[in-house]
Amino acid sequence: MKKLLVLLAAIAFVATSALVVVADEGPAVIKMSTEKMGIVTFDHAAHKALDECAVCHHTGGYEKCTSCHGVDPKAKKAKLAFHKQCKDCHKKVKKGPTKCKGCHIKIK
Repeated sequence: MKKLLVLLAAIAFVATSALVVVADEGPAVIKMSTEKMGIVTFDHAAHKALDECAVCHHTGGYEKCTSCHGVDPKAKKAKLAFHKQCKDCHKKVKKGPTKCKGCHIKIK
C-alpha cells in the first residue's frame, strides 16, 4: 500500500510539472534591440498560433534563443540565425516582412 501511495504521489508530481511547463506560454511580445538597425518587435502570441513551436524552439526546450545563439561557439550567431529563420519562413508562407525595415524599427 505504501509503494502504491509513493507511486501515485510521483505520478501527480510529474503531471503537475508538465502542466506548469505547458501553461507557461512565454511572453506575448518579445522586443530585441539591435545596435544599428533599431528594435525588432516579435509578436510571439501571433506566431504561437502557427502551432509549430519546434521550428524555432529546436532544442526541445523553451529557453531564450540568445541562451545559445551568440554564446555557444557551435551555434550560429544570433543575427544569422534570426535572419535565416525569420526571412526563410516569411518567404515560404508568403506572409510577413522580408526587408530590413519591415522588422527593424528605429525610434526617433
